[in-house]
Amino acid sequence: MKKHIIIICISLFLFSCGSGKSFQSFFNDHKSDLGVTAFQVPNFMRALLTNISPEINDLFGNVRDFKVITFNDISKEKQSQLIGEMNLVTNSNFTDILRTNTEEKTKIISVKENGDIVSQAIIFNSTLAKTSVIYLKGRFDPNQLKQLSETNQFEDLSTKLIHNYQTTPKTPGFNPN
Repeated sequence: MKKHIIIICISLFLFSCGSGKSFQSFFNDHKSDLGVTAFQVPNFMRALLTNISPEINDLFGNVRDFKVITFNDISKEKQSQLIGEMNLVTNSNFTDILRTNTEEKTKIISVKENGDIVSQAIIFNSTLAKTSVIYLKGRFDPNQLKQLSETNQFEDLSTKLIHNYQTTPKTPGFNPN
């Protein structure tokens, strides 16, 4: 009996000391920060995504969860903090398919795979002027994700979504405020 209690205590200790961070905790930690725009698209609003572009429409046909958070005009310290937190998120069972670190910009595309299919993707672009993070959960082709990122389509996605949302007639019974 004592062995079982010791094993349970050690297991709880090891799980509580995990260095990983989930994207949901990153999103929750920052969605109320000043100067941040954050949104997630619930299932009933996915129709907003169909008007953006054919490539994005093809990609989002398989999305089960979609979150975007953007930070505008941040300090160098805040940028370093966000990059560090994103490293914690992507270090927990994600694989980087693209990572660029320069003085001006950090770009990370990191995925979780289920065989040959990507099940989760994080697209992180950070400059002092704008840092954006896009989280996708579903079934995706990793080459398509990389191509969309290389053509900078993800960088414009949050702006297009906000614009599309503001010009789309409101859903009856849904008050976004």
